[in-house]
Amino acid sequence: MRLGAAFGIAAVLLTTGCATAPAPAGAPTPAAAASAAAPRPAPQLTDVPSEAALMALLESGSEQDDNADAAVIVEDPEVNPASATHPGQAPDPAAVQQNDLWERIRRGFAMPDLEGDLVKNREQYYASRPDYVQRMTERASRYLFHIVEEVEYRGMPTELALLPFIESAFNPQAMSVAKASGMWQFIPSTGKHYDLTQNIFRDERRDVLASTRAALDYLGKLYGMFGDWHLALAAYNWGEGSVQRAIARNQRAGLPTDYASLRMPTETRYYVPKLQAIKNIVANPAAYGLALTPIENHPYFLTVAIQRDIDVDLAARLAELPMDEFRALNPQMNKPVILAAGTPQILLPYDNARRFIRNLSDHEGPLASWTAWVVPTTMKVADAAKRAGMSEDELRRINKIPPRMMVRAGSTLLVPRHPHKHTEDVSAEVADNAVMSLVPEGGSGRRVVVRAKGRETVAALARRVGVRAADLAQWNGVSPSARFAAGQRVVVYKPGKAKASTAVARTGKSSKSSKASTRTASKKKAAGTRTAAKGNGKSKSRVNVARN
Repeated sequence: MRLGAAFGIAAVLLTTGCATAPAPAGAPTPAAAASAAAPRPAPQLTDVPSEAALMALLESGSEQDDNADAAVIVEDPEVNPASATHPGQAPDPAAVQQNDLWERIRRGFAMPDLEGDLVKNREQYYASRPDYVQRMTERASRYLFHIVEEVEYRGMPTELALLPFIESAFNPQAMSVAKASGMWQFIPSTGKHYDLTQNIFRDERRDVLASTRAALDYLGKLYGMFGDWHLALAAYNWGEGSVQRAIARNQRAGLPTDYASLRMPTETRYYVPKLQAIKNIVANPAAYGLALTPIENHPYFLTVAIQRDIDVDLAARLAELPMDEFRALNPQMNKPVILAAGTPQILLPYDNARRFIRNLSDHEGPLASWTAWVVPTTMKVADAAKRAGMSEDELRRINKIPPRMMVRAGSTLLVPRHPHKHTEDVSAEVADNAVMSLVPEGGSGRRVVVRAKGRETVAALARRVGVRAADLAQWNGVSPSARFAAGQRVVVYKPGKAKASTAVARTGKSSKSSKASTRTASKKKAAGTRTAAKGNGKSKSRVNVARN
């Protein structure tokens, strides 16, 4: 009876690193890199799991559990975690014998080496900071196997698997002042272009699987454009248009058009040398007085499918994982609940995945204490809180609603899931398209956008435009102690009625000087001197990476 029920609820669940072919020798061709956009085929089960395997999953569960179908995991019998391959491909004997992921990465190096003083400078930088290198490699140990699998499957050089070292120090929660986010540092617009959902419930720029797919798609496209990995990397950092213009400028001047010969911003000039320095350290860490944290050549995590909404803290408890470790593998969550319609899977270490399934089967009571409510009409926060059955302070806190703002009709709020209402899981429509729109109280006021000055603090800009620093920080989703990048767009809500002539908040300048400023900014943009934006939309400002 129990076995039959188990087969009835089983869903295919795969190890994340269950498909790879050895990287081809030599540099990939543009055609191979261009194929990066093709989705990786998932291995298919050719036989049902053994009775013993299914019984082991259910040994602590009852025959009929309310949560028995909330999540399942079934191993692919064709997968050997120590030597994963695509179906129909023979295992690589070297990979079977070699359990060192660093060695696997070294074997896949295929980019031409870059030499010079900039590379030596970065080598010395990392060599003089062994604690920092250790923290980076320890963080990387969670994600590197998956990234190497994806890089090799696409026929790309394994140097690309090291790129998050210089993008974010392998911190999936990294955020730049220009709101580039995640291990691969996508800004919102480029993330949307590569199908990374960003709404109030989740931000897939931080999603380990989705952001890796998007980054490799983008890098494959850039290699197809330039036919050179160094130029592709420069474009990833600076933008393909900027690199194309730099190449055209050198061509007109009769100069070489390789990476080292182009005129580019300082950050981009150091970008490839930084990756080369990391490559050299990985190739021979002892030469730099460093030791790399060992990483075994098998998956760190499994993908666990979920079919019911579930609170984040409950999922971590059922998996018997500390919250910081759970969020390190599932950093895309913006709210304290995981919506199955939008996030149908979570990542868990191998042993914890099985504990999660077992504990979930035993769990009694609701899985989610939060749900989504689409506000039917524009209303004050106090009124919305009353209808949601929660305090105004809690509604503001959980939904990050600034003071003196009302919630516009059609906005989605996170509210408590009560036993007798809001009992259904959130729909896919809401999970994928939830938005929050606010309007100043009383209906009077206007939303304006101002440009920050170089390294301007929240407090300084707030004084300049005549609003409270705390409000300005909340409107823009930053810390009150943050600084803005030069030219960064900052949202400000000003009292009074909006006028066509006040598209930019008054800052003590006359209308004429504001127009002159706008014309100057436009000219600078046309001249290609606006260097804040990178190719994948990242700001040139430093990434705020947790370094502890």
